[in-house]
This record gives sequence, C-alpha cells and structure tokens, in this order.
Amino acid sequence: MRFGVPHRHFRSTDSTNTRARELAEGGAPHGTVVTAAEQSEGRGRQGRGWTAPPGKALLYSAILRPLDQRHLLLPLAVPLAVCEVAEELEAGVECRVKWPNDVWVEGRKLAGVLIEAGSNGWAVIGVGLNLAVEPLDLPPELRETATSLAGGASAQQAREALDARLDRWVEADADSILAAWRGRDALRGREVAWEGGSGVAAGIDDRGRLVVATAGGDRVVLGAGEVHLRP
Repeated sequence: MRFGVPHRHFRSTDSTNTRARELAEGGAPHGTVVTAAEQSEGRGRQGRGWTAPPGKALLYSAILRPLDQRHLLLPLAVPLAVCEVAEELEAGVECRVKWPNDVWVEGRKLAGVLIEAGSNGWAVIGVGLNLAVEPLDLPPELRETATSLAGGASAQQAREALDARLDRWVEADADSILAAWRGRDALRGREVAWEGGSGVAAGIDDRGRLVVATAGGDRVVLGAGEVHLRP
C-alpha cells in the first residue's frame, strides 16, 4: 500500500487536507499525496489553524483507502511515522508524542497531525512538519511553544521520507503501534488538566485512550479532546 503515487503539489492553496478530501470524494486512489509550499487556511485539531511560513514546512495530506478495522489506531500510528522522519532528517533530534498526536521535541511542538475520515471508507492523513521555521516567522503566541528542525532538509526530502514511513506504520499491527507509542509518550507521569478535571497521566490503554490518575484515587479514561500540562 504505497504512499506518494500519484502526487499533486500546489505552490499555494487554502488547505492540503481540503484538496485531498476533494480528490478522495472524486475517487482518487489510495496513496495519493497532496503537498503545498504555502496554505492560507491550514487546519489543526480542535478547529485551530496551522501556521507555517511559505516554503519552510512540509504541508502534506495523503489519502488512505479502504479505511477499516485494521486502522483503529491510525491516530497513534501517524505521529510515529512523523517522529521517525524528523529523526532521519536531523541527527540528534529525539521526538516524543503528546497525546493524542502532536510531535514534540524538548517540550515544543514540531509537527501536528489531523486525520479526517470520509463516509465512503477513506481517510485523509494531514501532517504539518516544521523544517526551517525561525521564531520570528511565527505569531508571537507560538514562539514559546513551537519548534522546527534546523538541519536543512527540503520539503521533497521530508515528503519522500514520510511516504515511506507511512507505508510501514499505517499497516503495522496494534501491539507494535502501542509499544512504540508508549516509548515516546510525552505525558506519562506528568500532571495534566483538561476541561472537567486534572490528574497525573498514566499512559494509554490498548484502544489508544489516555488514562489519568486523579488525586482522589480514581482513574479517568479520555477518548478524545485536549489535555494540557499543568505548571
């Protein structure tokens, strides 16, 4: 199940995920990849935007089809692929994953993943990976929380590496995905908060849900949403 063929590249578009969704709805085959040098309406999780200076990030969306029971852990598998790409592109980088699927380096966000499923058995895998972003390229509110690779890798190198890594991780078995993800868990043992509660992150269960131990001794399982580190 090869990713990267066919490949469509835009100098500028609103969102690579939007373009890929249109292609998927029109019957584009598995493995179709859409990239852009610049996007004006990039999307992240929870309805947030994704900001990237022109030509300084990999803006990537791939079509997966058919989407079926083998892909229940897809939201965990994709950030593992991104971690391996970043570590391949720049020596010395060590990536972690903040549940559910943000890629961190030294506590700062390097990449984000947005997966959108269609009603006809397909999904679009969206990835934004900072390659050469300087702090002043970012809005002020992101300068303390975002980071970038600095090894000089091109978007083409990053795309080809991600194509190959997705080939592996999208079809990986559940045990391999869970073991690798747990080895990169950025939250385990740290105090976290979410809308409605707080506690200490205690890893993920076999369905990829975040387990949190509360001060009262309860264990809360979060299947979706957003959590934040507590100061």
